Amino acid sequence: MTAGLDTPDRRGRTGLDLHGRDLTGNPRVRVRDVEVLSCDWYVLRRTTFDYRHSDGHWSREQRETYDRGDGATILLHNTERRTVLLTRQFRLPAYVNGHPDGMLIEAAAGLLDGDAPEEAIRREAAEETGHVIGVPEPVFTVYMSPGSVTERLHFYAAPYDPATTVAEGDGYGVAEEGEDIATVELPFDEALAMVRTGGIADAKTIMLLQWAALEGPFSMTPPHSTLLRPVLG
Repeated sequence: MTAGLDTPDRRGRTGLDLHGRDLTGNPRVRVRDVEVLSCDWYVLRRTTFDYRHSDGHWSREQRETYDRGDGATILLHNTERRTVLLTRQFRLPAYVNGHPDGMLIEAAAGLLDGDAPEEAIRREAAEETGHVIGVPEPVFTVYMSPGSVTERLHFYAAPYDPATTVAEGDGYGVAEEGEDIATVELPFDEALAMVRTGGIADAKTIMLLQWAALEGPFSMTPPHSTLLRPVLG
């Protein structure tokens, strides 16, 4: 009996080795086997599959995928003040891979945990910034690291101001999950400059800031314009 396969793991899941076995959308891919390497909190799988190359020959391949569920992120903005509201928190993976102190400035974000993306990001915005937002504006949905991580991230934007504040304090986040999150309000132009200098090094945040400059709330071009102007030098 194996936890996560035929008996529940610590999150009550079973059948984790069945995920991805029945895929039929790509005739060039035939899934042969799925092994669960780890299911402590998220799930690490090794999939064996046959792949037909462009010249017609088949090869046997293996890939590992890390499944942490899908997530959502949001850029909170105030166009009157021309500011954005971001967060700062410790990120161990960044710290062990060269970031000076692991304290990353980011847009509020979190996993869906079974909720619809819009519902999840409203929850995360309140937990991480103390602001209750209205209906968020969908921006785009992307795969952030498709070579190894299955996660799809849903991007949103919404205005904020003092009227949307429901909780004030020195720290936000869910204490039971070890979160210790501070808010960082920045002039929009300063936030863009921090991308250039490395002060903001989080991919989702950079994508949202560039969207805001190109066609979002701080754009000088008409909505949905195909004319893109560079924001990073």
